Amino acid sequence: MILRDMTETDLDAVLGIEREVHAHPWTAGNFSDALRSKYVCKVYENDGQMLGYAVLMLAVDEAELLDIAIAARQQRHGWGRKLLEEMLVLARRQNMRRVVLEVRASNVAAIAMYRKAGFSDIGLRREYYPAANGREDAILMGREL
Repeated sequence: MILRDMTETDLDAVLGIEREVHAHPWTAGNFSDALRSKYVCKVYENDGQMLGYAVLMLAVDEAELLDIAIAARQQRHGWGRKLLEEMLVLARRQNMRRVVLEVRASNVAAIAMYRKAGFSDIGLRREYYPAANGREDAILMGREL
């Protein structure tokens, strides 16, 4: 497994995964902005094949996990958990004290993974995400490092 910095040349593959796994995906502009803003943008590879990616924003002593995804065909093999752990290690190395994130209330698998990794609910954003039939709540989660 290789965790490396995301570059502009990765964006086609990243967008392919993003569109495959998210009903309302980030755009190329969102990822380009994250790269330009010097967010921690990583891709996770195995034998030259992109398994997934993550974007982490650092602010003072708190990191926010903005996006994390594993290709659909690679899910349910523990890659998401490993990528999340790698991002937590990177946040610790940057002297972050806490990591926060938001997740769709309907994303039961992701919520379970985050809870298993030590995250707990810290809030709720009602009707935050666009959804097929209107809006969906976001659960805010956090974990001390």
